[in-house]
Amino acid sequence: MVSIKDIARMAGVSVSTVSRVLNDRACVSADKRAKILDAIKQTGYVPNRAARDMVSKHTSTVGIVMPGTFNMFQRQLFSTIEHHLEQFGYHTSFYFASTDLEGERACLKRLKAERLDGIIILHEIELPEFQQYLQENKIPTVLATFERNGWKATSIHISEEEAARTAVNHLIHLGHRRIAFIGGTKYSFPSQRLEGYTNALEAASLPFNASLVVSADTYNMEGGAKGLQELLNRKVPFTAVFAVTDELALGAMRMLADRGMRVPDDVSVVGFDNIELASFSLPRLTTIAQPMVEMGQTAVALLHSLITSKNRFPLNISLPFTFIVRESTAQLQ
Repeated sequence: MVSIKDIARMAGVSVSTVSRVLNDRACVSADKRAKILDAIKQTGYVPNRAARDMVSKHTSTVGIVMPGTFNMFQRQLFSTIEHHLEQFGYHTSFYFASTDLEGERACLKRLKAERLDGIIILHEIELPEFQQYLQENKIPTVLATFERNGWKATSIHISEEEAARTAVNHLIHLGHRRIAFIGGTKYSFPSQRLEGYTNALEAASLPFNASLVVSADTYNMEGGAKGLQELLNRKVPFTAVFAVTDELALGAMRMLADRGMRVPDDVSVVGFDNIELASFSLPRLTTIAQPMVEMGQTAVALLHSLITSKNRFPLNISLPFTFIVRESTAQLQ
């Protein structure tokens, strides 16, 4: 079995020089680096990760905490984050937390059994012990897509209220006055987006009608279809719908079609997230685009900085969103 000492002997350098190359450190000449990489290629040498971790006191492993059932936006964001963690040389461990305290407690138990350099959390955790454990053990943490008061962790997100207000203003500018809202009660983002909805109505001197607001049990397409059905069953007229996720919006569009109503001729629909499916639906969905790639890149870069730097002051970063107009909205006739 080839060892790091064998690589050093073949390249005519010290073991510490080989180590610097393996860890992508500077201060190694191009000539020596080329010889080391050639020796590694010839022998097929694979670094002993366990031994390297013992020396560096790092595991090179980052945990990603996600809900037990994650939506398309979280799936795409997770893929971006995992890709960039790999580019930084980290291995990834996954921790699924169901949407109740027992599920979060089980997730925390699994997390405690591992040695991690840092953690990225993709959805809100309610369990107080979760936050307490991360802070007491000084585990570098990044909250991706949300912020939480009281958490001493770096967070990266967009302005939920402003984005929702922009979406509803679009419908108002198209002449819509009876705008329905499909939201939910789990996590903080639906209430923040509801605030944007109500603020847009208030700024346009439009009355808030609670009969036009429904809460979905889940933030997927089935939840959107059920939410739209409830709105129709209330028999309160509306000409537009703002849904707090694209999946809810797409489910609402499906239910409208099943009821013989056309989008946007009869009802305009706006979503939120700009998942990949939004640009392939019929009609294509008008939506708020979160900067998914930038969010994933920044989350990884920030976590790497927290892991490698002695300065671990938490940051709160708000990224810009983009409003994308497609064919699911139209001027009210």
